[in-house]
Amino acid sequence: MAGDRLEREPSRESFATRRVAFDSDGDSCTGTLYLPAEGTDPPLVVMANGLAAEANFGLPRYAERFAAAGIAAFTFDYRGFDGSAGEPLVLPDGQLEDWRAALDRAAAGFRGVGDARALWGTGLSGGYVLTLAAERSDVDAVVTQVPLLDGRKLLRAKSPRYVLRALASGLRDRLGGRFGRTHEVKVYGDPDEFALLNEPGAKDAYVRLIPRESRWRNRTRARTLLALPRYRPIAVAADVTAPTLVIAGTEDELHPYGAVESLVETLPDATLVSKRMGHFDASHGAFPELFDHQLAFLRATFDEGERAR
Repeated sequence: MAGDRLEREPSRESFATRRVAFDSDGDSCTGTLYLPAEGTDPPLVVMANGLAAEANFGLPRYAERFAAAGIAAFTFDYRGFDGSAGEPLVLPDGQLEDWRAALDRAAAGFRGVGDARALWGTGLSGGYVLTLAAERSDVDAVVTQVPLLDGRKLLRAKSPRYVLRALASGLRDRLGGRFGRTHEVKVYGDPDEFALLNEPGAKDAYVRLIPRESRWRNRTRARTLLALPRYRPIAVAADVTAPTLVIAGTEDELHPYGAVESLVETLPDATLVSKRMGHFDASHGAFPELFDHQLAFLRATFDEGERAR
């Protein structure tokens, strides 16, 4: 925490912001474009948050620094979160559609932004960016931080009691939702609570990302517990041709480090930065060091792409 307090924030004069709206399957989503104050046609990093999180849960910290360093950033909220319309469902298929809509909006062009594109994700969205990079040809670089690679392994790591309750809760929500009787569960909780994230330290780490003025609720539809085990971005990793920076914690409580090693072996062009840290340290104490790695990777990748063009 001391490192967080001593971290130097970029000057507000070094970047500008503007709100951007785009359509995703009939609903209006909102995002924020961060533009460097100097330079012309900067490359762009498209960013969205992880499990049930809004875009303002820690992402501005990255986006402001990217913009101050000369790389534009576009953060957005999934449907149903913060300023985006729709129902707040944490379902990979739906949130991937939001990603595709955001990328299509970026491909249509932002005034003052160049053509080079990177994807940035963390946790659940760290898996999303791999899936998207595997299917798109307009991705020049990928940054995936402590990614969810295999939802089945995520559930298998839980206790049998947790798994049974997860299945029961998910089915209750899926079936009851047809009759207007939805069922919610906590996003985060203490280890003795039933929540999507109840690993030691998860509650404190998540709370630290939430702005004080936020009206976000620590609840989400339980059907997420049925959807996550079916999501396996590791299965398409071999199709990701863009240079990819993988950031991993050797003591990650959620996503085993061995899975990340398998990912790096599978990706055609991967750079691994591993650190002795847990899953939630990436957004807190380890942030300054990890951001420096990300910035150096993106600069080098964009520069190489520019020379190739």
